[in-house]
Amino acid sequence: MKSVTQLVLFLLLIMVIGFIVRKVNIDLKRPSVIIEEKPSTMHLSYRDNELALLTTLIFEGEIHFKNMRQLTFGGENAEAYFSADGSRLIFQAHEGEGECDQIYLLDIESGEIEMVSSGLGVTTCSFFQYPKDDAIIYASTHLGGEECPPKADSSLGYVWVLHPTYDIFKADPDGSNMIQLTDTYGYDAEATYAFDGSKIVYTSLVSGDLEIWTMNSDGSDKRQLTTHLGYDGGAFFSHNGQKIVWRAYYPETEHEKEQYINLIEKNAIQSMALQIWAMDADGFNKVQITNNNAVNFSPFFFPDDKRIIFSSNLENPKGHNFDLYAININGSNLEKITFYDGFDSFPMFSPDGDKLVFASNRNSKQPGETNIFICEWVD
Repeated sequence: MKSVTQLVLFLLLIMVIGFIVRKVNIDLKRPSVIIEEKPSTMHLSYRDNELALLTTLIFEGEIHFKNMRQLTFGGENAEAYFSADGSRLIFQAHEGEGECDQIYLLDIESGEIEMVSSGLGVTTCSFFQYPKDDAIIYASTHLGGEECPPKADSSLGYVWVLHPTYDIFKADPDGSNMIQLTDTYGYDAEATYAFDGSKIVYTSLVSGDLEIWTMNSDGSDKRQLTTHLGYDGGAFFSHNGQKIVWRAYYPETEHEKEQYINLIEKNAIQSMALQIWAMDADGFNKVQITNNNAVNFSPFFFPDDKRIIFSSNLENPKGHNFDLYAININGSNLEKITFYDGFDSFPMFSPDGDKLVFASNRNSKQPGETNIFICEWVD
């Protein structure tokens, strides 16, 4: 009996030790980011050892980056832009095949995320109203239907859908008191504020072609700035309000023009060799900045307004490896900024110029996953 009792005690001891070992291993393997999900709010908290992992997000050659943090974890998150006080980001995101983007606010320090769009239709291209952060703008299709609109027609190849029910809306930062700023049938989206809050620059199909327009912050005094056949979009003001930078594609051959027009009539455009352009805020003095066969997009001015940071697949124009580049406003001094073999895009400098936020596939756990990253900028 004594030997049986000893055997039982010995087996119990082995079980306890095994449990402790497994518990330690689990704790060691557990991710350093804790995510607590709620219906429309997600809180991200970081353990002390998260700091030890920050440098793994920065790749060799990325000499302008320091102390990088990942702010979202899973799904497709993109177009994150700073508030005027630099404490929050506004961005679009969805998780799951067939889901539609909605607009979210993210507190950079706490990691708390809150949905501020209606949750209906599909949304895109949000921005804070500078300089007081007292409003936000974004485009939404919710007035045209509460469900996700149909996806692209696969028979057209790889295309971007220009949902004709997209309109631009202004709201309080929590999403309340929504005001419609555009009301014509056809694509109205890609809106951003001037940094003094007086003007909005956006893309509209109201003329029959995709052109850059401006309007006052209340939606009045709409003015068309571009007239060339082709896609003009993704515009941002310079910090001093004197310039606008945007992406453009202008078909040259008759075949290219016919193909472009046929797609526009179907409310779609194809992936194309977009180039970066700049002009005065009134539409005059247009200049082409990039001139290559790649897809160049998501331009944003450096804090001094003398250079532009943008995304491009310059090293492989037919591939999906997009890196960030910097270039002088006169097209000189091209510099590669990111060296991750994947997607890096939608860069924006913080209002004080000390930080950069961008979207990337780096550190993704699933194919197609895109997250938001923030880092200190080193000149």
